[in-house]
Amino acid sequence: MLAPIFAIFVYGLIAAMLGTILPALSARFQLTPKQNGTIALAQAIGLVIASVAAGPLIDGQGYKAGMVLGLALIALALFLLPASKSYGQVVEFLFLLGLGGGTIVTGANALAFDLGGSQHAAALNFLNVFFGLGGLATPFILANLLHGNSTRLCYLTAVATAATLAVNAAVHMPQAPSAGRIALPEARHLLGHPALWLLAAMLFLYVACEVGVWNWLTRHLIAQGISEVRALNILSLGFALGLLIGRVAVTPLFKTVRNDTVTLAAAALMAITTWLALRTTRPAVAWVAVFAAGLAMAPVFPTVLAITGAVFGATKATAIGIVAMFGWLGLAVSSPTIGAIAGEDPKRLKKALLILPSFSALMVVVNLALRAVLE
Repeated sequence: MLAPIFAIFVYGLIAAMLGTILPALSARFQLTPKQNGTIALAQAIGLVIASVAAGPLIDGQGYKAGMVLGLALIALALFLLPASKSYGQVVEFLFLLGLGGGTIVTGANALAFDLGGSQHAAALNFLNVFFGLGGLATPFILANLLHGNSTRLCYLTAVATAATLAVNAAVHMPQAPSAGRIALPEARHLLGHPALWLLAAMLFLYVACEVGVWNWLTRHLIAQGISEVRALNILSLGFALGLLIGRVAVTPLFKTVRNDTVTLAAAALMAITTWLALRTTRPAVAWVAVFAAGLAMAPVFPTVLAITGAVFGATKATAIGIVAMFGWLGLAVSSPTIGAIAGEDPKRLKKALLILPSFSALMVVVNLALRAVLE
């Protein structure tokens, strides 16, 4: 279990990476919000491609192949990113970072699902506590320990990734249940099941919201007159801490509450808290709203993947990869859209980020449709 825990911690580090270093990148290369959106799109495309490819790779070759490959790509991207000479190179290295991230998300969650026995949702929420810990660590370290030095942050994260790669390469991992190949009837059942597409839609909307916070909250708060250090701490000790605490707190609920009931309540709370987070320019109020948004979002990603694994059994890695792919498509849609609405003016991010409560409200509708299918 240490292997996927360390890997998902690394993914938490890099999930917060772009939003954390975006102010520095923007200053270094004189980037507009629209260009920021293009950088996020490149990372999203990498995540999409990896999610499509990683599921069949893991179902066919086993967990270790996916985990080692994904971590190697992340380490390479992080070592190269500080040496970027242009906006174009930043785009290329973020694409590579996305490829690695998508691979380990699929592999780590599928492996933890197997290791969780009958408590799939609890196991995945426990695993993703370490995603929250990684997401908290990145902006906190940059703001409070590295004094805004994004180059050192990239190298430090690259070293942590390399150490995690060594752990994953050394430990024994079980074979995926369908190791070898996926039979055609299984593939037809997978693609023809309406639950797959509803779960995919839910993750599309959710990731658009979560990554919207990771990538844009710091810039939005700075545009509202909040200092960069305080904005980074709101992201770290507000949103990321909310995700972490929420995943710890929600775990006991799965013994008595249905998985899709948890995601329904979370979606409704997301709509409320993200709207409130955009209504204030006061740092203390912003922290409370963002922390509450993190608590609301906490169970959604791992619980949707747990539902996916439970429905699709032996082909779960492929199913999880497909559902995760649509999640990254949410990133691909939301970040460029937010950047395009904001245009050249960071103050317009307040209007652009209304995508977050809107998409959260749509999640409620999709969740209700999923409940009908599963029943």
